[in-house]
Amino acid sequence: MERSRTEDLVGRLDAVERRLSQLERQGLSVGGPTASASQAPESEQAFWALDGLKARLAPGAGAVMLTGFVPLPTGEQYAWQYGQATEALLGASWLELSKTIAALGHPVRLRLLQLILTGTRSAADLQSLAEFGTTGQLYHHLRQLMTAGWLIQTTRGHYGVPGDRVIPLLVLLLAAEH
Repeated sequence: MERSRTEDLVGRLDAVERRLSQLERQGLSVGGPTASASQAPESEQAFWALDGLKARLAPGAGAVMLTGFVPLPTGEQYAWQYGQATEALLGASWLELSKTIAALGHPVRLRLLQLILTGTRSAADLQSLAEFGTTGQLYHHLRQLMTAGWLIQTTRGHYGVPGDRVIPLLVLLLAAEH
């Protein structure tokens, strides 16, 4: 079991390194200094993130970026950004992403993620809430979220949202508002 987890982590690290290399080849940069919105007059602040992204692109190129800083009620903090060139996004296999997105399409799973992000992390505590039905139903939803990468089991019977998924999850929720 430990070897499988190690192999999984090595695979994920390799994927991150490939993504970073791809971004660098496309003229996008991850990390580096961040601009403070208070450094510019209010009229220039409206698109400060977009302006920064456009400044890093090659002429005629396009890109999409996710970024955020999230202090959670649990005391954890996440600062994260990720960008992808438009050409790469449009050329990717969207069908492969459908399971990841579909896992969020159930109200019980979204509620589980919300509770876990805000501190209710044990299966026993989650099961004590009537909204999740039977133990079997609860574990079915937890497995679906784990399979899609939205949850990890931190210790036996305890769950967490992987750090690299916190901001993308909140971005998807933000996008659903519009």
